[in-house]
Amino acid sequence: MKNFEFSKLRPKVQEFLDKEIPLYINGQYQTASSNTSFDVLDPSTGKQIAIASEANENDVNLAVQAARNAFDNGEWTQMPAQERSNILYEFARLLKEHREELAELESIDSGKVYETALADDIDGTIQQFEYYAGFATQISGKTTQISNDLVAYTLHEPIGVVGQIIPWNFPLLMASWKLGAALAVGCTIVIKPAMETPLSLLYAAQLFKEAGFPDGVVNIIPGPGRTVGEALTNHTDVDKLAFTGSTAVGTGVMKNAAEQIKNVTLELGGKSPAIVLNDADLDETIEGVYNGTMYNHGQNCSACTRVYVQRDIYDDVIEKLKARAATVQVGPSMDPNSDMGPLISERQQQRVLEYIDKGKQEGAKLLCGGNKVHDAGYYVEPTIFVDVEDDMTIAREEIFGPVMAVFVFDEVDEVVNRANDSEYGLASSVWTQNIKTGHYISNKLKAGTVWINTVGQELETMPFGGYKQSGIGREMGGEYGIQSYTEVKSVMINID
Repeated sequence: MKNFEFSKLRPKVQEFLDKEIPLYINGQYQTASSNTSFDVLDPSTGKQIAIASEANENDVNLAVQAARNAFDNGEWTQMPAQERSNILYEFARLLKEHREELAELESIDSGKVYETALADDIDGTIQQFEYYAGFATQISGKTTQISNDLVAYTLHEPIGVVGQIIPWNFPLLMASWKLGAALAVGCTIVIKPAMETPLSLLYAAQLFKEAGFPDGVVNIIPGPGRTVGEALTNHTDVDKLAFTGSTAVGTGVMKNAAEQIKNVTLELGGKSPAIVLNDADLDETIEGVYNGTMYNHGQNCSACTRVYVQRDIYDDVIEKLKARAATVQVGPSMDPNSDMGPLISERQQQRVLEYIDKGKQEGAKLLCGGNKVHDAGYYVEPTIFVDVEDDMTIAREEIFGPVMAVFVFDEVDEVVNRANDSEYGLASSVWTQNIKTGHYISNKLKAGTVWINTVGQELETMPFGGYKQSGIGREMGGEYGIQSYTEVKSVMINID
């Protein structure tokens, strides 16, 4: 494995990494109040790439106070929608200007291959902010015709100060899902990036300032969930919480929100199915099913890791999947020859390897992969199990790694019931050339998203969220995402 050193990084990225990276509170970079910091590691090597300030409860209070003041007394909430729109557009333009620097930071921080970070994460982030910049001027209520002497209408008002907690698998992109809608309606934000991946959002902090966001509108405070996350979710001056992460942690966020009857949006775990019918276009299907599991090294809440294949084509499909996996080059995220980078951490690598061992112990057949690769870094090969039974651990629990479980089925109604037999309901995919059958299955699946003859299409124009333990509420999708950050007020005027 080649050793890709920092000499290959862009000068602005290297300059950013060379000094301790501070918090961003009230429009200013500042060190943590306790002067505590933490190491940021490159998962491709396991080596330190940066030192970042570590927030504590006092910093949470400062950030919330700044956001509260900006909401209650500042110009952001009262600003004409067109001005907010202009600032969001300018921020998107600045992101575009810095897209290569942001992609490098995302790549070395999260382990995703540079070209993927650039095309999917950074360009996707730009699209989110451009979309919600346009939506800022389209937020409107309704009028109701009650009688000649009573005028009635509704207003959609910003909910207030929002606490947002984002995961490590799509650091800047997940931030954009939350920030775009909240900022478009006039909310102010305290956002906590994951400690594994704080770099891209903290780099973008300077762009918030340059774009013209008033001080206190966006505040960025990385720190441990047990202190910063707890303080943020319990804070009495935070009006709404938005969290993306595991179902277990999301449960704790919801409990904290319940103490104050606080509005909450949760985007949580998944164990999504892919259903492959006999008439599927196999070349298209193999590529889609493979990427549906392995994209972002399987560290994707909507990954379709349960692959159900109709019996007549089962043997053909598993051989083609094995051949596809054999083409993948696993290596450092900044290596242009790498198709798949490392997992996020040694802890995550060990978790995935333990699930692979569990699959073997419970009798699933290992078709390919299953091994740790390279001496340094946190790599696991693309792994495919076949002849998997529905009650096996790898069939039921979210692994969050490059592990696919393949099942055989006979009848459509049978596979729908099996696909729905999960505590999760985030996404699903169906592969068939019979659109009538695809439509029938989509109506039966208990999932927030159904892809037919495609996978992984998470578009800013479409709402995203889950059924069951995969979450509460929706993000993106224009008005669907906007609704999460507004209160609806009814106004009735007697004009008699």
